Amino acid sequence: MAGMLLAAGAGRRMGMPKALVQTEGGEPWVVRGIRVLLDSGCSPVVAVLGAGSREAAQLLAAAFGDEPRLIVQRADRWAEGMSESLRAGIDALSSLELDGVIVTLVDTPSLRPETVERVRSAAGAVDGERGGALVQATFDSRPGHPVFIGRAHWADLCAGLAGDSGARAYLRSRDALSVECSDLETGEDIDSVETVRP
Repeated sequence: MAGMLLAAGAGRRMGMPKALVQTEGGEPWVVRGIRVLLDSGCSPVVAVLGAGSREAAQLLAAAFGDEPRLIVQRADRWAEGMSESLRAGIDALSSLELDGVIVTLVDTPSLRPETVERVRSAAGAVDGERGGALVQATFDSRPGHPVFIGRAHWADLCAGLAGDSGARAYLRSRDALSVECSDLETGEDIDSVETVRP
């Protein structure tokens, strides 16, 4: 099962690309997100970059060196919205034999390996066939990330992607399995500097 970190946005309200924002401890969000996915056992893990891609790629190289499980993918049309980032990430994985992918966002720095594992375990329990599963983490019943997208859905998902909506509408229309994770973390998306958490 692969992992994907969507980290392409310009972060206008943040004042800088979100991939480059740091925790209070000084760890860049892009590095933290990739580390959590790797620590949870996802392989490979693709970092989808856009705004600030050169700097973000340098941060990843410094943190992970020649980590063979890491794929750095630039979304050339990242400015058109999250849909293009998600499409670029799936394109980077499409030639590999995978059951599916765990997708999360760079601006959810509360992400923990335990949350990824809960979503992954739920995917494995769906009809015993992960390739057809759709699973979404929820936090006090609020839909969030990570999500699991089984490989059987990749083509249909990409065909309908547009703008900045990502997979949300697709997951809703296909009745994705909800997995409550609020006991593990907040799952909060951080959109502005005023709401940054360590």
